Amino acid sequence: MDKLQQLQLFVRIVEGGSFLQAARDLGIARSTATNAIKQLEQETGVRLLARTTREVKSTPEGEEFYRRARTVLGDIEETWTVFRKAAPGGHLRINASGLLTRTFLVPRLPEFLRRYPDIIITFGQTDRYVNLVREGIDCVIRVGVPEDSSLRLRRLGSLPEITCASPSYLAAHGTPRSMGDLAGHKMIGFVSSQTGEVMPLKFTGESGVESRILPVQVMTDNSDTAAALAAEGLGLIQAPRYRFEEQLRRGELVEVMTEYPPGALQINAIYAGERRASRRLDVFLQWVSAIFADAL
Repeated sequence: MDKLQQLQLFVRIVEGGSFLQAARDLGIARSTATNAIKQLEQETGVRLLARTTREVKSTPEGEEFYRRARTVLGDIEETWTVFRKAAPGGHLRINASGLLTRTFLVPRLPEFLRRYPDIIITFGQTDRYVNLVREGIDCVIRVGVPEDSSLRLRRLGSLPEITCASPSYLAAHGTPRSMGDLAGHKMIGFVSSQTGEVMPLKFTGESGVESRILPVQVMTDNSDTAAALAAEGLGLIQAPRYRFEEQLRRGELVEVMTEYPPGALQINAIYAGERRASRRLDVFLQWVSAIFADAL
């Protein structure tokens, strides 16, 4: 097995967490894959993978090697694509929340795939923090700015937020219209995947933005579950307006505190910044930027 094949094998093992699956993907025996990684570790002089009976994980040195290996393989693929003068192709791994994907991306996806038929897209859907390099993700779409300064971002726009509650909750606790009215109210606790803490509600008035943490009886780290909890009458909730459009239309939720809006959340496409984006990622970023420019 040559060095290029070793890199391909190593990347697949890290991304899939399995020697057996990586071997199957590349059409080689598991023993061949095991020997190739042993040789790779001998040649580099460091342990790249930590193996147990249940899982395979990269060591700190292995994570750095994985990042560099992906860069090398991406450069090789890009070189062939450029000199063949071919349209962008290959596999894109995109991570965004499920509702955002279904609301903004899916309706326009057929036109993107018609234009770039050689691109394959996998959508991962989660609210949690993801390690782009470690998990082999090309781009995430998130609100806010990443703390990792090594990442690059492309601003897509701003999502206006609103405060909501169910009719049953408001019937039991009253409808808050001012900051003083919040006394005696509860909120749905949304747990930040980065800090592990419940995020405060925010209200914008004449004196600026004010944060409030109200009593919490139930909390979650999933935005879909948080919206469902609010619809069941368990507290106030804040999120981008698009998330609640259907529930507002059906009367399951009611907007409150309209004179004190939460503000808007910056939405960004975030990707690894160690090198220039691949052509397939570049055309995706152009496409998704146009979608949010039209929608927001």
